[in-house]
Amino acid sequence: MKLPQGLKLKLDPEDEYCHEPEAAKNYNESMYLNIYDGDQAVGGWFRLGNRANEHYAEMTACLYLPDGRIAFTYAKPEITHNREMNAGGLKIEVIEPFKRLNVTYEGKVLLMDTPHDMADPASAFKNHPRVPAKVDLQYRGVSPMYGGETVNADGSPLELDSEKSFARAHYEQHMAATGTITVGDETWAISGYGLRDKSWGPRHWQSIYWYRWLPIAFGDDFGMMISIIGDGEGNVRRAGMVLEDGKYHMITDATIESDWDDNWYQKSLKAWVKTETGKEYEVEGKVISLIPLRNRRKSPDGEMLNTRITEGMTQYTCNGRTGYGLSEYLDQIKDGKPVGQDVTS
Repeated sequence: MKLPQGLKLKLDPEDEYCHEPEAAKNYNESMYLNIYDGDQAVGGWFRLGNRANEHYAEMTACLYLPDGRIAFTYAKPEITHNREMNAGGLKIEVIEPFKRLNVTYEGKVLLMDTPHDMADPASAFKNHPRVPAKVDLQYRGVSPMYGGETVNADGSPLELDSEKSFARAHYEQHMAATGTITVGDETWAISGYGLRDKSWGPRHWQSIYWYRWLPIAFGDDFGMMISIIGDGEGNVRRAGMVLEDGKYHMITDATIESDWDDNWYQKSLKAWVKTETGKEYEVEGKVISLIPLRNRRKSPDGEMLNTRITEGMTQYTCNGRTGYGLSEYLDQIKDGKPVGQDVTS
């Protein structure tokens, strides 16, 4: 990952654990993991975001089931500290930094046979049944680490504008996982692949104008993460990595062409990437099941800001291999439409 002169990237095993929150009110420390078992057609993703200075956590668990149903839960449980990732029934434990993590969840989930209903959360939570769910997954790293905290050459932290920040630090890793997922009276013993990330620092979901994020896993030996971010002023950042031969090869250029439905939800996509080695890859993706999520807040001047994040569990093909992962599309909503809909990414 190439950085401007005078900056460097820092990542230590201690960063796997929770940090002392900085003063910014919107300080967020989050961990996220996804998983999909293509043979069982079962998977999901899990996220905890500790907002210790605001005394709550953002807790989300989203499970994709074989028949297209999605089991989903979101809550803002109260927290009083930032010493662990454990809130609202979801717990993420670091067993060995950069190598092994465990994820458990026990609680109720909303079971939806029409996941697009989550575009109106109040209606979705009113009209779909809640059922008990239990998750017990053991993750192991299959790749090096990607990312970290960008700091000054002397190791001192960067000065950030907390109102415009999305994260101070961010890192990712491809993983494999085994365990069980139970929804209602159905239990699946799964074994699959996915990706996890961690970030910390001040965050507003409205700080990024739009992005396309494709975490893809084909196996222990092959995976990708494709990231394209637009700032609304014509500037687009294209980045990510390809896991091959036990190494991460940095992406230097990438494009994503998406097919949309009537709600501007992605149905399928074609991606192209080029790495620092000069090698090129063409990837096709078909969305298996998608749930639209949102984050809203009022700006300091009272404007209602609305962010939409569509989470599509997606089947990918590349170089004759089939893998799985998410297609996560974030857009600010302006005049009722996602701002990135007409952008060639």
